[in-house]
Amino acid sequence: MLEVTDLVAGYGKVKVLHGLSLTVQEGQLVTLIGSNGAGKTTTLRAVSGMIVPESGSVRLDGEDLTGLPAFKITKKGLAHSPEGRRVFPTQSVLDNLLLGAFPRLTGARPRGDVEADLDRMFALFPRLAERRTQLAGTLSGGEQQMLAMARALMLNPRVLLLDEPSMGLAPRLVAEVFSTIARLKEEKITMLLVEQFAAAALEVADFGYVMENGRLAAHGPAAMLKNDPAVRAAYLGHAH
Repeated sequence: MLEVTDLVAGYGKVKVLHGLSLTVQEGQLVTLIGSNGAGKTTTLRAVSGMIVPESGSVRLDGEDLTGLPAFKITKKGLAHSPEGRRVFPTQSVLDNLLLGAFPRLTGARPRGDVEADLDRMFALFPRLAERRTQLAGTLSGGEQQMLAMARALMLNPRVLLLDEPSMGLAPRLVAEVFSTIARLKEEKITMLLVEQFAAAALEVADFGYVMENGRLAAHGPAAMLKNDPAVRAAYLGHAH
């Protein structure tokens, strides 16, 4: 479904990705792990059009998305829940969710039943239902993360990119976020997850890629990577 091939990207003269290739199959949850600065967030930004790759390709169901602006990639069905949440702080929870569905409301994406999907988001994230009229900027960090995920899901995406959904959250909320990701996996939502908590990511994922300095160091079924001595030593620590 999502194919990234020989991707080279960065910021100005600074190259971050050096020929990265990965694949996410339909209905699969794939995780991308690695140390800070390995290029994980840059990968998602290059895939979603937030930055333009220098070379390589990004394909969704065989269609070349390389170099398209982010709004056009979104219309193709790729949703990005970015690092740092980036909710619209002066808009209500409900308005943030409707903005996530904007391509559907304008006819750029199949509309489907937007109202039913709103109800589904409020069922998936009950705290958002309680705060639907509240300004997003007044939510807690955990609530903003839930909103960022729900807003991306309101696109009814073919692929969902999740960038560091547990960042800055208390352990209880981290567990809640991963419980939600597991539920989305059960619904066969195709996802590419970048996550600092490698153990939790590999626990929920089907397949994993390990990044080092903008290149892949290892890849394979998540269960295999979780038990790989080198991966355990570098990313999972002695406690896992």
